[in-house]
Amino acid sequence: MPSVAILDDYHGVALQMADWSALVASCRVQAFRDHLTDLDALADRLRDFEIITCMRERTPFHRDLLTRLPNLRLLVTTGMRNAAIDLEAATDLGVLVCGTAGGPESPPAELTWGLILALVRHIPREDAETRRGHWGTAVGMSLEHKVLGVLGLGRLGATVARVGVAFGMEVIAWSQNLTAERAARCGAALVSKDELFARSDIVTVHVQLSERTRGLVGARELGAMKRRAYLVNTARGPIVDEAALVRALQNSAIAGAGLDVFDEEPLPDDHPFKRLDNTVLMPHAGYVTEDQYRVRYRETVEDVAAYLRGAPVRILNPKARS
Repeated sequence: MPSVAILDDYHGVALQMADWSALVASCRVQAFRDHLTDLDALADRLRDFEIITCMRERTPFHRDLLTRLPNLRLLVTTGMRNAAIDLEAATDLGVLVCGTAGGPESPPAELTWGLILALVRHIPREDAETRRGHWGTAVGMSLEHKVLGVLGLGRLGATVARVGVAFGMEVIAWSQNLTAERAARCGAALVSKDELFARSDIVTVHVQLSERTRGLVGARELGAMKRRAYLVNTARGPIVDEAALVRALQNSAIAGAGLDVFDEEPLPDDHPFKRLDNTVLMPHAGYVTEDQYRVRYRETVEDVAAYLRGAPVRILNPKARS
């Protein structure tokens, strides 16, 4: 009987978000809520599984892990792109990789605005202080007439920009291939990268992680920001130089940061971000909504069922079948 591992089910909801009954009748399905980072422990846990399903980029599947999983034949990732999976290695080892749809597109943009509002109105701090009996401890910043700098004006960045316009903000944007016409359609003005960091009261990051964007926001860019400005990153951690951001926050070179993504996830217990009072931290939850989960897990089940029938769907490395 084939065995199926469901990885990184942090919330313990994977088996409730889709109908797994068809698989349970023909497979041994096991969900794991904990996250293993040790390669030996992870390889030992997964060695006997023929099918593994993973949630986006929570657990990386690089060649060093894949070579230690001799029974693995199918790897299913939520989403149709997962930078944490070495597709070339999977193909070399005969492991088929399949994906799923991503569900509604708005949740990461919604979380971006949640972080912005939490920062500028000091919501986490005021909540905590109110519960302790301290009534009114911080003075917030209004958004109207402030400058929102959007780094990357793709699908998510455009949504964030339009909300900024609705709040009465001046929206400016930059990315390497952005045109003035595209920016204008979102209510934004195209500016240079230097101008974006110098003028913005809030900078929000929405570019994809690549070798071209890794470290795109570094000490130079952070140093150009206003001391009262905020940085928000719901894209990918390595786009921002994490060490430079820690220094900027420690030195109050910027007012604060709202972060959903990090270089290492889950965030280590001793990370300096956790000791700073000018950060709002989320556990890479931009896509974590019930609507998203129901689509992702439903199509995960479909992928596994199709593979078991000998007719796999949504294949990301078709050469693995040759």
